[in-house]
Amino acid sequence: MTPAADPHPSPTPNHAATSPADTGANLAGDHAGDPAETHYQAQARPQPPRRLIVGISGATGVAYGVRILDLARTVGLETHLVVTPAAQQTRGYETDLSAADLAAKADVTYRPADIGAAIASGSFRTIGMIVAPCSIRTLSAIAYGVGDNLLTRAADVTLKERRRLVLLARETPLTLGHLRAMAAVTESGGIVMPPVPAFYLRPANLDDLVTHTAARALDLLGVDVPGQPRWGEPQD
Repeated sequence: MTPAADPHPSPTPNHAATSPADTGANLAGDHAGDPAETHYQAQARPQPPRRLIVGISGATGVAYGVRILDLARTVGLETHLVVTPAAQQTRGYETDLSAADLAAKADVTYRPADIGAAIASGSFRTIGMIVAPCSIRTLSAIAYGVGDNLLTRAADVTLKERRRLVLLARETPLTLGHLRAMAAVTESGGIVMPPVPAFYLRPANLDDLVTHTAARALDLLGVDVPGQPRWGEPQD
């Protein structure tokens, strides 16, 4: 797995000496023209990359997490992935991907036990997090602040930092306990998004349904995936 360090560390701001003509401003006021006067112009600090955390838990539907990683790459997002042990087991049941294949779809991959990873801190800037699929066990841990692994800790950080958290809850039928956990997540600012297929698209195959749901999840973080059909809008 890829080390958990930030692959794009922010550089130290640089300061370059310039002449008054270069800056158009003399910081010394009345000392304009003084050859001993030094003028500085701070260079703009580069913006951090747009980072998306993707969690994959042990419910059925690993294809949703895989497709979100693929779409995120096409729109230039830097992805940070954490996969639970149960999700690795489900991956083996539902896909032909190896653990290495899945990890390669993300820019950075973390061990679930690595609670000291970058995504466990609110100071690590991201646009939000998607858990796809999200098991009821994982949803319940997030709902009640049980950060017992890196996935649930990263989700808790996303909520406390008031960033967007989208949970593709994959369970049916639902008990009252499930519904209460969903309500608790919603009250904390999360979005529970069951991966319900949209048949008005007249999908040609299962891949169309998975792609549409993955793109809708990214929509909720303000990420537009070009080429996706939208009701009442012309096709890109």
